[in-house]
Amino acid sequence: MGLIDKLFRREPKHGADRGSWQTLTAYVPVFSSWSGELYESELVRAAVDARARHISKLEITVQGSARPALQRRLRDGPNEFQTWSQFLYRLSTILDMQNTAFITPVLNEYGETVGLWPLYCSSFELVDYGGEAWIRFTLGNGSHAALPLKSVGIMNRYQYKQDFTGEKNTALSGTMELINLQGQGIQEAVKNSNSYRFMARANNLIAPEDLVKERKRFIQQNMQTDDSGVLLFPNTWNDIKQVESKPYTVDTEQVKLIQTNVFNYFGVNEKVLQNSAAGDELGAFFDGAVEPFSIQFSEVVTRQLFTDRERANGAEVLAVANRLQYMKTSEKINLIQQLGDRGMLMIDEARALLNYAPLPNGAGQRVPIRGEYYFNGEERETDEEARDQSL
Repeated sequence: MGLIDKLFRREPKHGADRGSWQTLTAYVPVFSSWSGELYESELVRAAVDARARHISKLEITVQGSARPALQRRLRDGPNEFQTWSQFLYRLSTILDMQNTAFITPVLNEYGETVGLWPLYCSSFELVDYGGEAWIRFTLGNGSHAALPLKSVGIMNRYQYKQDFTGEKNTALSGTMELINLQGQGIQEAVKNSNSYRFMARANNLIAPEDLVKERKRFIQQNMQTDDSGVLLFPNTWNDIKQVESKPYTVDTEQVKLIQTNVFNYFGVNEKVLQNSAAGDELGAFFDGAVEPFSIQFSEVVTRQLFTDRERANGAEVLAVANRLQYMKTSEKINLIQQLGDRGMLMIDEARALLNYAPLPNGAGQRVPIRGEYYFNGEERETDEEARDQSL
């Protein structure tokens, strides 16, 4: 079975017994990147990459006892071609670029779900087929495929007018135009800095053909054959002036405004892009960018994979992150000192904060407590507890 077969084995066949394709609404939602160039912008790509890199660090866990075979497969990865980190990175990128991301099931030869896939498509339409809602995709190669809407997970951003999808990225068009014009302006400035032009008045040349001949002669003698760097003007030329080209480029404040527009749109900042954010700054980025993605992903995939009854019995998929990983190293060490010796952290949990591997043979699965909290092998009362009891 090829990848397309695993993703779209359930595409219905046209037939009189089921009916024909019919749109569910008068508006057919179609989306595409801004002029096909949004991801080609260096600044936009850096912003999208910053979000995707942090989102790719989320840890996927499956809770409950429903569908144990599927749970075992998902613990190893979303599918046989990707790791969870690769899956989340691409899903985040698709979501940022199109404000809508589809998670499709990977099916085995029996039509059973055995994994998940982040689908990229150029367009889609919602259709009714035999009284059932289907979603029909146009893939990048121009081919079409369809799946029941209930089997597809849909994530979105900037959702407003549409029932299932986010809006287009046209709100960023003005900023993208400025970025494009700024790049062209810099290119023209470089080109003009390597060239020079002159303006002069020719004497005693009345016929237009004579003026053309004199211009060609001057260029050939001064611009092509002479490498001395000296221009010689005969007395046939008067009022010689150099024409200076001063291409306009955006100043520093305007460049900063353009960058801020992109950062605001994608929810990042310069420090996050350059990996210099730490502590509260990185924690704020987690709250505003990573956590909303993890919540929506968890809810969408849980509803996609498990029935109402299975979810009621505790079955769910969670995308979680260790909030403490966003702290500075000095803050982590202080936290371990304050909590670790009071029995609030296991050794392996403390090591995980510093990105150390667990101790072998389960040696780190214990809680160290300082000696003053024990007396003859039993927990000793603290001074405050003893004072409270005496009162």
